[in-house]
Amino acid sequence: MSGGRWFLLPALLATLLLAIVPLLVTLGLALFEFDALSPPRWVGLEHFKSLAADPMFRQALHNSLLLVAVAVPLRLVLALVLGLLLARTDRWSRLGLPPTLLPTLLPELVWAMAWLWILNPWYGPAAWVLDATHPQGAEWILSATGARTAIVCVLALLIGEMVLILRAARRLIPDRHYEICAVEGASAWHGFRRVTWPQLAPLFGLLALRDVALCLQLSFVPALIVTKTGPQFSTLYLPYYTWQNAFEYLRFGYAAASGSLLVLWVLLALGLQLLLLRRWQAGHG
Repeated sequence: MSGGRWFLLPALLATLLLAIVPLLVTLGLALFEFDALSPPRWVGLEHFKSLAADPMFRQALHNSLLLVAVAVPLRLVLALVLGLLLARTDRWSRLGLPPTLLPTLLPELVWAMAWLWILNPWYGPAAWVLDATHPQGAEWILSATGARTAIVCVLALLIGEMVLILRAARRLIPDRHYEICAVEGASAWHGFRRVTWPQLAPLFGLLALRDVALCLQLSFVPALIVTKTGPQFSTLYLPYYTWQNAFEYLRFGYAAASGSLLVLWVLLALGLQLLLLRRWQAGHG
């Protein structure tokens, strides 16, 4: 390695020690029966066969797919809208930045506890609003749809990083492009479609890639604190299912198999998104 390539070495070592090695250890552990109380026992692919027949795993997988399909697009759209609004230089934009970033800066446990109070079906603010507007009233929070909606709401506001990135990217676009649009009498939508979006689209695609894995990661604490995976396991997600098998049931080999499938699924989703992004760039290059 020569020149600036030496600066890549710390990142490569960190990736090796913090990502690749743990992944290989997890894959290896998935082939053993291990409860941390007795020596590991080789079982081969039995854990993966058991997962295929496990209704709880299928429930967790279904819930996770549904969460990603709903929460990721919502988070991206909100981040884009807020990023563009806060990219302005007026006083209101500066005032709007701190509350946008606050949920991301708070510890996840504090954020989840705040939502536990907000969504309390007896005395929380959400209950007051639902009692006045929804046919089922506050009881809707206790339904499967209400619980899943609650998790999406909790995750929807944890977008401070994406807002900052999109805000900075918008500010890097030269103002003369918008001045030309104004001179030609183009609408604001035309300026967004012809100027803003082509500049932000590659970055937006990378954020979408990142958010698939991040959304699943962020679902763990709300599922544990806010809904406790209920009702009827409607908010049981793969990260919580893996943690529960490992640290509640001491089924570390089984949990490792579940975690390995979760990583594989995320990698496949990211690969598909990356392929679509490259095709889009090739078509608009």
